[in-house]
Amino acid sequence: MYVRHLQVGSFRSWERVDLPLSPGPTVLVGRNGEGKTNLVEAVGYLATMSSHRVSSDAPLVRHGDAQAVVRAALRRGDRELLVEIEINPGRANRVRVNRAPLQRPRDLLGMVRTVLFAPEDLALVRGDPTERRRFLDELLVTRTPRLAGVRADYDRVLKQRNALLKTARLARGKAIETLDVWDGHLTDLGGQLLSARLGLIADLAPQVAESYARVAGDGALVAGLGYSSTVPLAGEGTALRPDAALPTAEELTAAMRERVAERRGDELDRGMTLVGPHRDDLVIHLGPAPAKGFASHGESWSLALGLKLATFALLRADGEDPILVLDDVFATLDAERRAALAEVARSAEQTLITAAVLDDVPLELRGGRVEVGAGAVRVLDPGEVA
Repeated sequence: MYVRHLQVGSFRSWERVDLPLSPGPTVLVGRNGEGKTNLVEAVGYLATMSSHRVSSDAPLVRHGDAQAVVRAALRRGDRELLVEIEINPGRANRVRVNRAPLQRPRDLLGMVRTVLFAPEDLALVRGDPTERRRFLDELLVTRTPRLAGVRADYDRVLKQRNALLKTARLARGKAIETLDVWDGHLTDLGGQLLSARLGLIADLAPQVAESYARVAGDGALVAGLGYSSTVPLAGEGTALRPDAALPTAEELTAAMRERVAERRGDELDRGMTLVGPHRDDLVIHLGPAPAKGFASHGESWSLALGLKLATFALLRADGEDPILVLDDVFATLDAERRAALAEVARSAEQTLITAAVLDDVPLELRGGRVEVGAGAVRVLDPGEVA
């Protein structure tokens, strides 16, 4: 898959951009603050309907405008896919695919696949569990789009249950009976999410170990993945063994139901749901210990890069190359990490790279080039690139 043409309107700093793109590597080069990242952010939005830089849509709309538009023509083999997203902060976004509106915007998820590596990804190793849960769930939905509905339903039930818990502290009785009904919905959906996350971690862990070994070089510790859950059956944070038998969704639902019953009193006292995948964490291991708090800065960078390279390998193994987006990362990497990343980037069907200085980008990735500056983009022809 690759983006053949990208168009944005009122998106971030851009009033309007029409950008033709080609397969293979393309470097968007320009000084910091000129809007390079905004363009690749728009490509990422096509895949996840969210930004890797902010948690809400409002900052994506150009100051003074009411909405933004991202439109892309993508090639998948011999077929073309036209995707259009109208971003409406505070209201429902609108999505069209091949000119036909989608009833639910989330139905777009899984159609466009991207893997983005950016400086913000260091938070996957050093940041809060929220970052790692988001990473897991976005990858889940990319591989299995129906899970977008499960995740949305879980979030809706969680919100309703939390509201009920707050009122149930004062008015028990009938509120407790209603809570039992919400418990059933929560644990059924939670069991499905837990099962899907564990299956994903089992698929991803060997790819992470291999990618980290390639990035970190000889003598490096072994990287691994584990899962720390409020439902002990789902995991207590230890690195997953390759031969480990995973619990079924039904078993996880039953275990979660039991755990919710055990914590009922605590939940009523605190007015919030204390058990479920919304409180869990992906644990990244380096050797015998969790990486967070123990890995050096260099090891943390290698783990973040290894995690994204593993994601690319996993999606490629599913049968189609995702679009690889590398946002201002080569300047922060040493020679060994740059070489490992460049090897994958060169093999991808399409790689979009941003850089403030062209010399930061490995020579073999300077195929296509787009100059970004003074509020405009200019695609260089092959003669100018040479």
